[in-house]
Amino acid sequence: MAAGAMNRVSRTHRSSASLADAKPVPYWLDDPGRPGARPALTGDERCDLLVVGGGYSGLWTALLAKERDPGRDVVLVEGREIGWAASGRNGGFCAASLTHGTANGLARWPKEIKKLEELGAANLDAIEAAVARYSIDCDFERTGELDVATQPHQLTELRDFYAELSEAGLAGGLELLDAEQVREQVASPTFLGALYDRDGVAMLHPAKLAWGIKRACLDLGVRVYEHTPATHLVSHGAGLAVRTPYGRIFARHAALGTNVFPSLVKRVRSYTVPVYDYALMTEPLSAAQLESIGWKNRQGLGDSANQFHYFRLSADNRILWGGYDAIYPYGGRVRAEHDHRPETYAKLADHFFTCFPQLEGVRFTHAWGGAIDTCSRFSAFLGTAHGGRVAYAAGYTGLGVGATRFGADVMLDLLSGERTDRTELEMVRTKPLPFPPEPFAYTGIALTKWSLARADAHGGRRNLWLKTMDGLGLGFDS
Repeated sequence: MAAGAMNRVSRTHRSSASLADAKPVPYWLDDPGRPGARPALTGDERCDLLVVGGGYSGLWTALLAKERDPGRDVVLVEGREIGWAASGRNGGFCAASLTHGTANGLARWPKEIKKLEELGAANLDAIEAAVARYSIDCDFERTGELDVATQPHQLTELRDFYAELSEAGLAGGLELLDAEQVREQVASPTFLGALYDRDGVAMLHPAKLAWGIKRACLDLGVRVYEHTPATHLVSHGAGLAVRTPYGRIFARHAALGTNVFPSLVKRVRSYTVPVYDYALMTEPLSAAQLESIGWKNRQGLGDSANQFHYFRLSADNRILWGGYDAIYPYGGRVRAEHDHRPETYAKLADHFFTCFPQLEGVRFTHAWGGAIDTCSRFSAFLGTAHGGRVAYAAGYTGLGVGATRFGADVMLDLLSGERTDRTELEMVRTKPLPFPPEPFAYTGIALTKWSLARADAHGGRRNLWLKTMDGLGLGFDS
């Protein structure tokens, strides 16, 4: 057997062995302190504001609604349990960016990008303040993020991007690091440089954040019903009627935070597709293992490839390692069987040991996946329906831990009829391009994924398909 083939077999065995004991459940949700679910709704309810969805989007909306008007009667319904979907499965990166990164915002809304950056920074500050105000124990650490280059062309792109941001006056808080400097932060032989955002990203325990906001909502008088899917929404007199399996809710207004799940406003559904993302969590690292990789400042990290990885330390010094594969199921349906993908877990494990060869022998304790609400412009879109009595927000495309709070504020502004700095944004007043029906959606996404992988393997050079998509403002990302 040739040496190269032997090395591949050795790596495959190493990756498989590291996954032998991994539980197929999200690490964050596998918590003995997980709160019990609230009872399902039975019978009829009436309220001023109905919030549909018990992830971050709905939770922030309910909380902010009570903060704005403590006398407002608010009901929140969740089809399963609070935080069980994307809000309890993500990497726990809470970013200031409202636009899926400054590069995306600069490309799409260059005239508004400074305002968007200011609003995003204020939003992250407000999240940190809420965590403190409501004593939410979610391991909140504002440690920043390193965007690392692992290929020479990525390093060139980072330098060019930093220069572009500096010229636009958007480089505050950012620092360009060379290979030696980034390896002083986190020691990987694959790192060639990085762009360090020191203040614009916090790390947290995502499920504990959701559970903490739920508790705060209950303390403020929000009535929360779990295992209560909203199945149908219609106008009813001067308000709305929403049907659930065992009852109905009559409300003056409704805010929809259903994200990846089919919207109760049918015309919104074509704007998003579900993309499945996967992650691994290691066992806790020993003191010697931690010493071997440094990481004393506990930043989040992501590499600069099109098919990128994201990784961070948990409070008990495990490493979460996720990303790379972004899987779109034909037909765009959210189904439990897509939550696990062993071939992706093996690929991620192999990539992990390539990044951190000094951690040879570390084992993974959890492996899981979940669906992301992806839209063609990567960042949230918002709007109203039913004569302004219903507001919705969706399309966060994997960067919604922080941005959903901003979306909640916008939904409440729209429902009140207020004109604010938020509602006047072009980002709020416009929609992304919708995805086409099948088989065109699947074919286009497959071609885009192939082209992105090809670009990663060929020095970042984008083929005609990607250039055309760039020109149309279309994208596909996790």
